[in-house]
Amino acid sequence: MRVLHVISEMGAGGAETLVAGMVARGEEYGWVSAVASGGGFRADALAADGTPTFPVPLARRSKAGVLKAAWATRRAIARFRPDVVLAHNVGASLVTRLAGRRPITVFHGVAEADYPAAARFLRHTSAQVVAVSAATADRLTAAGLERPVVIPNAVFPRPPVFGRAEIRASLGVPERTPVALCLARLEPQKRHDVLLDAWAAVDGDAVLWLAGDGSLRGELERRAQALGRRVEFLGTRADVPDLLAAADVTVLTSDWEGLPLAVLESMAAGRPVVATDAGGIGAVLAGGGGIVVPRADPAATAAALNTLLFNPVERETVGRSALQAVERDYDPHTLMKSYDELLRGAR
Repeated sequence: MRVLHVISEMGAGGAETLVAGMVARGEEYGWVSAVASGGGFRADALAADGTPTFPVPLARRSKAGVLKAAWATRRAIARFRPDVVLAHNVGASLVTRLAGRRPITVFHGVAEADYPAAARFLRHTSAQVVAVSAATADRLTAAGLERPVVIPNAVFPRPPVFGRAEIRASLGVPERTPVALCLARLEPQKRHDVLLDAWAAVDGDAVLWLAGDGSLRGELERRAQALGRRVEFLGTRADVPDLLAAADVTVLTSDWEGLPLAVLESMAAGRPVVATDAGGIGAVLAGGGGIVVPRADPAATAAALNTLLFNPVERETVGRSALQAVERDYDPHTLMKSYDELLRGAR
């Protein structure tokens, strides 16, 4: 089965992580995969491994940009001749439909105010919609879309290359210093402003690593100046397993999510999570593995971080629960089998 993934970019985001994992595992299920995107380090890695990749310029929400992206996608479809096209998110679904194909759309989430528009677009562009969590499916249904198929995201484990001590030494952090890691683009959705306000109330000499880049970097760096070396901006990183091995806790303060791969990757590394009750996060952590906090609540976020960063016994217990939960409920074989059945039924 020839499967073409269409996605805006192939950088460090959760949707990109999912695509890379599905391409890597697809051969086991008889898939021949290709990716059409605006590029990024994950696209480069896939191309180096022999996966066909096709350039598609970013649509940029302009009519001309959308048409250029659609034309490039049409060329990719003509060259690869897929049996099925998986479009990741609403923009890719629109572009693929304009290119002449009705894709199966994997819906990773949008801001709450955008659900009615997303449901309207998906009704007209998609042959089938897959929601990455029950929470996103519920919101799409409430917005007027026929109930989507729910296939929860899963973790495609990647072992660290370097050990905890090596990564900490490379970043100038002593072995015993508590470290919290935030894996998130520096964009409004992720609410790093809330995280920085919370971090000002975190005890001791703990360090916060912000792994990601985006339009708010300059603003956030200025905001973090008062916190000094307690906050480190790491930029876009391709070594997430290494960072997870070196951190003690991960944190995510988003206003909205689908089912973030950052949370699942953290749990798979045995790292307890502090995260807002956004999208499918509450359901993921309901069985243990972290502390769910209200959105836009720095005080609650700081209290949860203090609980896990400075209590090794509690941290180890919660981290063990995280690993057990992700192994039990978010297995890559279950995800791939579900997609394989869906895609073969749609051919």
